[in-house]
Amino acid sequence: MQAVYRIGGLPEGAPHASAAFHADHAAAIADRLADAPESLVIVFPRASYDHRGWRRAAIADLARAHAPVRVNGLVDGDPAAMARTLAFLEMAKGVTGQLLAVDGAAA
Repeated sequence: MQAVYRIGGLPEGAPHASAAFHADHAAAIADRLADAPESLVIVFPRASYDHRGWRRAAIADLARAHAPVRVNGLVDGDPAAMARTLAFLEMAKGVTGQLLAVDGAAA
């Protein structure tokens, strides 16, 4: 079973967005992980390139901390491409700790 957690709007600046992610979403993500899904995909809204670093670090840290649950990040994009990517991640048993951008999203 794969769980999906969608992040709502975050501040534009990368440092503020990172702080908001950890302050506003960490508890809900921990709750999802406590249910022990096979996989959790965290869907981020599109953002500029400077968000990539903190997002990658957050996903990698969550994946290491919650193994064997697979944790990946996905940057929102075209709905059809998102559906295909979510289906791929559900079947890709060896993929964890990755941040994937769909439809050319910058971060």
